[in-house]
Amino acid sequence: MSPPSIGEKPRYSALRLFLEGLRGQKGWGPAWRSPEPKRRYDAIIIGGGGHGLSAAYHLARDHGLTDVLVIEKAWLGGGNTGRNTTIIRSNYFNRASQAVYDASLKLYEGLSRELNYNIMFSQRGSIELAHSAAEMEGLRRVVNAMQVNGIEASLLTRDEVLDMVPLLDPRRDCRWPVAGAMIQRRAGVARHDAVAWGYARAADGMGVDIVQNCAVSGFRIEGGRVTGVETPFGLIEAKVFGMAVAGASPELAALAGFRLPLLCMTLQAMVSEPLKPCLDQVVASTPNGAYVSQSDKGELVIGGGLEHLPSFARRGGLAKTREVVASVVEMFPSFSTLKLMRQWGGTVDTSPDNSPILGPSPVPNLFLNCGWGTGGFKAIPIGGKLLAHLMATGRHHPLSEPFGLERFATGRLIDEAHAGVAHD
Repeated sequence: MSPPSIGEKPRYSALRLFLEGLRGQKGWGPAWRSPEPKRRYDAIIIGGGGHGLSAAYHLARDHGLTDVLVIEKAWLGGGNTGRNTTIIRSNYFNRASQAVYDASLKLYEGLSRELNYNIMFSQRGSIELAHSAAEMEGLRRVVNAMQVNGIEASLLTRDEVLDMVPLLDPRRDCRWPVAGAMIQRRAGVARHDAVAWGYARAADGMGVDIVQNCAVSGFRIEGGRVTGVETPFGLIEAKVFGMAVAGASPELAALAGFRLPLLCMTLQAMVSEPLKPCLDQVVASTPNGAYVSQSDKGELVIGGGLEHLPSFARRGGLAKTREVVASVVEMFPSFSTLKLMRQWGGTVDTSPDNSPILGPSPVPNLFLNCGWGTGGFKAIPIGGKLLAHLMATGRHHPLSEPFGLERFATGRLIDEAHAGVAHD
């Protein structure tokens, strides 16, 4: 028996679930099919991470396009979708960024019900610390900008922060004294692989083909337009193409004959040994260059800034590991005795203004979803929805229009790097 499809009520009793666990789940079918790809589709999406799978789902649900192929060079969600710190928030400064990320947050809030798949979204709140009066003034500007645009956010005094996060170092003479903070209470974390699996299952249920271990080795361009992709299964043709491959974007763009203004660097994260619940919120410090939350398993999920060296290595350097761990321990002295369990890295594609690229590529018939940098996971629902709109209609959605590739020629940049809140 296969799991219920999107919108269908679960058919399993508690007893059935218990029995399936005892027998190794042998009575359950796969969550999605693994078909042999056809020679031609209406649409092809390159990239089987969160954004690509979300785009396939929205092509089928929003635009009625079900003759769609998603091709992934490895396994679903094996790239940045599975290599992040799972934080979801929309506390950005620029209006265009706020609109995109808050639209994504709103979609996340109803995503488990929409997909009929538990993505374990926990809206525990995200706290951005200030360590001085000047930093507090910067956060005040961000909160004001968010509130003007109708996005929930508020300021916390020093005492309020220490009351909510009692493990922070309360001393006024420590290296990173708490001066106050901003909080977005709707923010939180979700299970990253569940997001990918939920979208894959829902898209498959509407007829989308998903093929793993299928790398694109070239594009067929006829009459100045992309007409097909070269794969291990041979040439596969389509009417329209979307590309959502994060750190592989420059490589794929080169195969299509154009360049993207992206720099690929490693962003690493790590988790501690598990401990009893002690940290209710996501706590971040932009000046300190570190952020931490506690997973449902009890592990502390720790992240920091980019390793500022172009790289495609999916691991972090020891120097950055020490820097991030030192920052966390300086803020939370009681964490100093914990052991690190594991560490990993993801290849993030950063644009010159630290904002995504959404829109047509220089080659007609190929649409882009890239440049999310360290903000890609939180944008999965809206990123896929906007890519689907571009592919189905050939034109921008109002939310994606400011993020077109042409902004680097016109100078209408959306600079989030210096807006007061870190990307994580």
